[in-house]
Parts: sequence; C-alpha cells; structure tokens
Amino acid sequence: MAAQPFIFADRDGTLIEDPGFVHQIENFVPISGTVEGLRALQDAGFGLVIVTNQSGIGREIFSAADYHSFQHHLETEFAKAGVNIARSYHCPHTPEDGCLCRKPEAALIERACEDFDIDLAASWVIGDRPADMQLASHIGCSAVYVLTGQGAKRRAELPSGIPIAENLREASALILADRARNNS
Repeated sequence: MAAQPFIFADRDGTLIEDPGFVHQIENFVPISGTVEGLRALQDAGFGLVIVTNQSGIGREIFSAADYHSFQHHLETEFAKAGVNIARSYHCPHTPEDGCLCRKPEAALIERACEDFDIDLAASWVIGDRPADMQLASHIGCSAVYVLTGQGAKRRAELPSGIPIAENLREASALILADRARNNS
C-alpha cells in the first residue's frame, strides 16, 4: 500500500476554542468550520492526526487522565460528525523542560510516522501558532496558518510565504486547491 498524505492538526485554538489549558469536557467547543474542513480533507484521502502541546499536565494544572478523558470525548464527538481522527499525540512537558516532543520539535510526527505509512512531502500541518509552522518546516511538509485561537494575535511572528486561512474550513479549501493545481 502506498504512503498516505496526512493532516497534522493542532488542537487548542485550531480545532477547538482555547480558553486556556482546556481539559474539562464542558469546555469542548469546536471552532466553526472545523468539522466540515476535516471531513473534506478526510474525503480527499488525507489521514487526520492531532499533534498538541499540553503543558498543563507538566504544570500540574490538570492530569494526564484529564487530558485523555477530554481527548476521548473530542474524538468521539468528531466521529459522530463523520470525522475519523486516526490518532492523537501530545507533549505533556513545559517549555522549560527542553524535550524533543514539544512543538516545534518533531518527535510527535516521528511517532506518527512509526504508526502510519505517511507521505510527509504530501502532508500538511495546520495550526494557530508560529511553532506549528516551524514544525512543518522541520519535517518537510507544507503548512497553513489559521487565524483562530492565537492566530490573529501572533500573525506578525510568521515568516512570509505561509498561507493564512480564517479557520479550518478555509484551510482545507486552500490545501485541496493546492493539491488540484499540483495534480493537473
């Protein structure tokens, strides 16, 4: 079987509203356009993976069990809407820990590549922080920056040339248009 392109999506601020250290199920609020965008990418043959920094665990704001419970809820709700998240990968460390799994480092993507046959050159990172865009550069795939979450506030930190979308629905349209151009 041939390698598959994947979407590596940030979670907080990209897929769901981010009030800060989100971990309680009652705070699960998908950002408008997220489900439709993910479904369009999935229907076009992309695998869907979540890659997320969760320093709230390392800061002891919430537990690993809290994270897993919230993540299970998110994946279940997305599945009900027809979106299959293949797997979620998270970094529980604080920025001060200097780990290799905290974005923009690539260990989470390396784990995904061990678990799936991924065509990195045809894959994309979608996120609302410059670290997400740096991750894409580190692993050799494309990226789309979304203006949800921290996106609008941190837009000036982006290097030039990175596509920018209002939300995940618009990001998916950009990705699919890019694929159509490259396949024609």
